[in-house]
Amino acid sequence: MRVTVLGGGLMGTATAFFLARRGAKVTLIERGHIGAGATVASFGNIRRSGRYLPQMPLAHRSVALWGQLQHLLGQDVEFRATGHLRLIFAPKGLSLMRKFRQEAKDWGLDLEELSASEVHARFPGLGPDAIGASFSPQDGSANPRLVAPAFACAATRLNAQIVEEAGEIKIQTRGEGFEISTQRGRHTADALVNCAGGWGPEIARHFGEEVPCRFAGPQMGVTEPLPHRILPVVGVWSAKHGAYLRQVERGNVVFGGAVPRVEMDANGRAQPDPNCLADQLREVVRLVPALRGVSVIRQWSGAEGYVKDMLPIMGPSRTTPGLFHAFGFCGHGFQLGPGVGDAMAELITTGQCSTPLAPFNIGRFAP
Repeated sequence: MRVTVLGGGLMGTATAFFLARRGAKVTLIERGHIGAGATVASFGNIRRSGRYLPQMPLAHRSVALWGQLQHLLGQDVEFRATGHLRLIFAPKGLSLMRKFRQEAKDWGLDLEELSASEVHARFPGLGPDAIGASFSPQDGSANPRLVAPAFACAATRLNAQIVEEAGEIKIQTRGEGFEISTQRGRHTADALVNCAGGWGPEIARHFGEEVPCRFAGPQMGVTEPLPHRILPVVGVWSAKHGAYLRQVERGNVVFGGAVPRVEMDANGRAQPDPNCLADQLREVVRLVPALRGVSVIRQWSGAEGYVKDMLPIMGPSRTTPGLFHAFGFCGHGFQLGPGVGDAMAELITTGQCSTPLAPFNIGRFAP
C-alpha cells in the first residue's frame, strides 16, 4: 500500500512512522521544514486534565506511547512524566475542576484533588495564594523541537521517503489513487493523509469539504536559566485561558497563555506582541512568585489551525475514497501526537480504528 502524508509536523511524522511500521510504502511531503510549523510553536505540554472527554481514549493511547518513544525512535525527545499540576485560585475554578474530575473518572482518568495546604506542602513556592489544585502524576512534557525530526528520522529507517522544501503542492485524483506534484518531484499514492495543520482546510476544500478554521499563533516565551526547582508542568483551572509554565532540565522556564493569540500576517506567520508581555508575566508570577525579576530571553509564536468548535478533524473523507484527515488540533494537539499517528495508521491500513474517532469526523460540518 502506497501512502502519501502531507505535512511534516508531529501529526504527519508520527503518522508516517506508524504507517511504515505497519508495512506501508510511505512518502511524507512537507512544503517547508520538518517540525517548523505548529509543532515548534508548541509549549510541549502532555496533559489530559481539562480535555474534551470523548477525546480521552485518544489521549490515553497517546500517553502510553510517549513513555515508549525513546525505545521506538532511538532518540530521547525529553519526555518526562513529571506530573501536571493545575492550580485553583477562585471558587469557579474549584467547581470546574471537581465537575471535570468526577466526569473524567468514567473515561479512565483519576485526578488527585489537593487542598491548599497539600499544594504548599508538596509543591512549595508554587501558587502561594492557590485555594487548591488537581494533579495528574503520569502527565508531563516533552521537547517540541526534537519530536517531529525524531519521528521523521525513525520513519526513514523504515524506508519512508521524507520530502522537505516541497513548495507549492498540487493534487489530482488518478483512477483509484492520487498524484501529488511538487517542486521536488511527482508522487503517486493509493491513499492520501492530510496532516497539513492550519493549511489542512485548503486541502479538504480541494476535495469539496469545508471546515471553518482560522489561523493564529500562541504567545510563548522563555526565561534565562535558573536553578532547577519546578518539577511538574503548572497550569490554572479557569474559565479563561490562564497562564502555564514548565522548567526544562537546563533551567529555563518556558511559559505561555493568559493573553490573546496572535493573528497571522500576510506571510502565514504569527509574531508575538511584546505589548502583551507584561500582562502575561503578571499571571506567570502568580504561579511562581520567585520568577519576579527574572529575564525573558526570547519570545516566539507559530502557525496553528483553530477549528470553529475547537475540536480536531480526524478520520476518512466523506467525499473521496482513500483520503484521510488529521488536522486542526487547535493548540492542544501536542499530547495527542503519537496517538494520532498510531490511530491513523491503524485506520488506513485496516479500515477500522480501535480508538473512537467519530466525534472528530469532518462530516460534522457538512451542509
